[in-house]
Amino acid sequence: MRIFKAILGALFALFLIGAAVTGSLWVHYQTFVQTPLSVPGERLVLDVPRGTGFRTLVQQLVADGVLADPYSFLVLAYRSGKANQLKSGEYALTTGMTPLQLLDDLISGKTIQYSVTLVEGLNFRQALAAIAAAPVLEGSLTDLSDEELMARIGHPGEHPEGQLFPDTYAYPRGTQALDLVKRAYARMQTILGEEWAQREEGLPLTTPYEALILASIVEKETGLAAERPEIAGVFVRRLRKGMKLQTDPTVIYGMGAAFDGNIRRSDLTTDTPYNTYVRTGLPPTPIALPGRDAIHAALHPAAGDSLYFVAKGDGGHAFSATLEEHNRAVRRYQLGGQ
Repeated sequence: MRIFKAILGALFALFLIGAAVTGSLWVHYQTFVQTPLSVPGERLVLDVPRGTGFRTLVQQLVADGVLADPYSFLVLAYRSGKANQLKSGEYALTTGMTPLQLLDDLISGKTIQYSVTLVEGLNFRQALAAIAAAPVLEGSLTDLSDEELMARIGHPGEHPEGQLFPDTYAYPRGTQALDLVKRAYARMQTILGEEWAQREEGLPLTTPYEALILASIVEKETGLAAERPEIAGVFVRRLRKGMKLQTDPTVIYGMGAAFDGNIRRSDLTTDTPYNTYVRTGLPPTPIALPGRDAIHAALHPAAGDSLYFVAKGDGGHAFSATLEEHNRAVRRYQLGGQ
């Protein structure tokens, strides 16, 4: 009986020791999960190549001096059931980040994002140059012709001008430059479709593409958002009356590399598909990347009777209903009253 009691006492003592150890380990684990990592400096970039396993990642974190307790981090990952859902890419480890926060980022794919901005009014080749200059993109666009590029993004035979939506696009390291072009193209189609569906009735525009052409002209004619509907109104009335649009930006676009910053009288009389001083109607393609405001203005032009406008020199324009009024405005704002 004494032996039996001794055995029970020993077992109970072992149980207490095990419980104490287990409790201590649990407290240590909970403390680890909430304690900030040892991030050198204020920020460390962690690169996780495609195909990296979780144990390999833990070894990298230990080598970088970020993780002092790899076993607790492995327990955290495997307890979550998501250790096999690690996403590749670049991650920013910042001061104060806890192991739990790091794991959440690695599983959700919250990678470092870079960005490129396509500005309203750029032409297609200028937009491609902006993409080519953006950081960490992969693949070259400069060796592709316009035709090859449009075929690569799935739209062979389409003219590329005006087809990319001007916006800021975020992307992770390793993104293909061509994929960014696809995104900008798809974004333009979405915006154009939405605006076309809500267009004003009775416009002299038969397709969304014609709206895109007119919007690109509006975009190039003024940088003032408040003026865009009025500019669009002038062009819409001219189209309805069969008048030539007589807009300098289309002439400049048609001149291409020959444009040196000045438009001469001979340029206005030289016939090109884009010379709206010579040809009636819209040019054959857009001349730039229009933003949503310009597209909206083209499809919701301001009412009125103005058929002419001239730059005032302060960023705005003077609008006129008759040629006589327009000539007076030209003398006042362009010829110094002469």
